[in-house]
Amino acid sequence: LASDIVTALAIFALAQLIEHPALPVWVPYVLYPVYWFVQGAVLTGVWVIAHECGHQAFSESELINNYVGTVLHSFLLVPYSSWRITHANHHGNTGSCENDEVFAPSVRSDFGEAVESSPLYATFEIVRMLTVGWLPGYLVFNASGPAKYRGKNASHFSPSSVLFTDEERPLIAQSVAAWFVMVAVIAGWVYTYGIGAVVKHYWMPLMWVNCNLVLITYLQHTDCYLAHFREGEWDWLRGAMCTVDRSYGTWLDHTFHRIADTHVMHHLVSRLPFYHAEEATEAVKPILGDYYLYDSTPIVHALWRANKACKYVDEDKSIVFYKSH
Repeated sequence: LASDIVTALAIFALAQLIEHPALPVWVPYVLYPVYWFVQGAVLTGVWVIAHECGHQAFSESELINNYVGTVLHSFLLVPYSSWRITHANHHGNTGSCENDEVFAPSVRSDFGEAVESSPLYATFEIVRMLTVGWLPGYLVFNASGPAKYRGKNASHFSPSSVLFTDEERPLIAQSVAAWFVMVAVIAGWVYTYGIGAVVKHYWMPLMWVNCNLVLITYLQHTDCYLAHFREGEWDWLRGAMCTVDRSYGTWLDHTFHRIADTHVMHHLVSRLPFYHAEEATEAVKPILGDYYLYDSTPIVHALWRANKACKYVDEDKSIVFYKSH
């Protein structure tokens, strides 16, 4: 965590030089996108540390885990306890058509008469998912959540949401309050430094964090060879094994704290700290054999394939795979 924070601060400090008057006028148009991507990757690593806190894997102290998780996730505009609770439900119901909390599969009747699959529409769907799929999509509107929540209040920002029990509602209020404190901090930055500076130095890297989060999560749980199960066929182990490891390249895998290339192991033992995940994955591969899933398809290709091929699942079967027609 300290390394991530120091790295992010160093990158932020260097970014202050992008508009130095001694540099050519075209330099910001090149370096700002580089800054957004690199800082977004580092802050995704910070997001993953908060994710560790949510799984009680960061510290042996539940108090420290939840305090650090609240601070880090609030900085990244995530209501920590709201996410922590629904994420735990996701781990408890992975691969369930009825109860998985995120990327629950649609059925054919959800699409009406036709399933749109043109390249232009596929591009639109991907851009929409990677830009607003997390916030407001999932956090506010429960986009990609299960059908059982449709028509109900399923917002991560509402203590009265159906996502939470009565005992959990005070924690939701607390997390939402922390989220609004961060919004107030951002408003203070805008007042002091101007909206342009805040967009360039904070908001655009945050958009990359959200993009990375959705991309990683989507491809961990979505492909044409990953099964989903209905009641009677689903069990926890079956669901946990229907996840897939992917590599985003050496630097990003390291910067993302192995959240993408050791995800199968993470679903088997969610309290395992990320710094043991590689070792544990190598140890478990011979045991899992063919049940261990790793996909070396280039990420852009895998994203395009998943979007085109994974539209819905059959409504009348208990073990289902995505299809597009």
